[in-house]
Amino acid sequence: MSTNIEASLRQERRRRWRDLLLAVFTPIMLLVAWQAAAWTDVIDAQLYPPPSAVLARWAQLVRSGELLEHLKATMGRLSIGYFLGALGGVVVGSAMGCRRSVAAALGPLFSALYALPKVAVLPLLLLIFGLTETPKILAVAITVFFVLQINTLAGIRQIDPRTLEAARAYRATGWRSVRFVLLPACLPAIFTGLRVAAGLGIAVVIAVEFVASNSGVGYLIWNSWQLFQPERMYAGLLTAALLGACITGVIAAVEFLAMPWRRAQGLSRKFVNPRANPVIDQDQRK
Repeated sequence: MSTNIEASLRQERRRRWRDLLLAVFTPIMLLVAWQAAAWTDVIDAQLYPPPSAVLARWAQLVRSGELLEHLKATMGRLSIGYFLGALGGVVVGSAMGCRRSVAAALGPLFSALYALPKVAVLPLLLLIFGLTETPKILAVAITVFFVLQINTLAGIRQIDPRTLEAARAYRATGWRSVRFVLLPACLPAIFTGLRVAAGLGIAVVIAVEFVASNSGVGYLIWNSWQLFQPERMYAGLLTAALLGACITGVIAAVEFLAMPWRRAQGLSRKFVNPRANPVIDQDQRK
């Protein structure tokens, strides 16, 4: 039995190395193809500068400090709006999931508001708050709020009623019920919402910076397009992509640490359930 488990572990390690190599190799090959196409004039290098030129311009912007200033402005708006929207979405989604009257009162309203493009609300926010940082932060917060509200509500509604009955039988009510039953059960849905909201939040803050800001990564991209500086524009796009990857990675790391029971369940399925382990299943069939 131990030999089969060791073989399964080695097989899993090989699969992880394969996945890592594919994750690294695929974007490198795309960049090499882009570089070759620009060098051989398959594509117009003035409109689509090769990655080497984009990276050189990106490094120049970093050394000059211009990119860091724009990134700092974008991160400030994104972090505040993301935190406020996520907190509000989790709280309101939990209230709607726990109280039927709250869901009945807010459900139709939120369904209508969620369908509105969040960038389309920007003129109204600018009219109310003026050309300040508040409309940009609120645009991100509104976007993140609806994603977390929907995911939190869905997470609560998917809880097995038998789990709630068992919690009540053990007198887990009030805060104890939230801490030990509702929150752990909703965390997968909440973290899914956080990952989705991260990408949407970056898209919204950059779109807002296109039209209502003189700083930020979005302003850098839009200003470069207006001045016809493709290398500078692609450097801004690269920065936005790296920002999204970093935020998603941080959320994934926090999710990994916040839900240790899921790791334990995965191990138990792999080494206890023979259907989840083809090596053990094959040995048992012999």
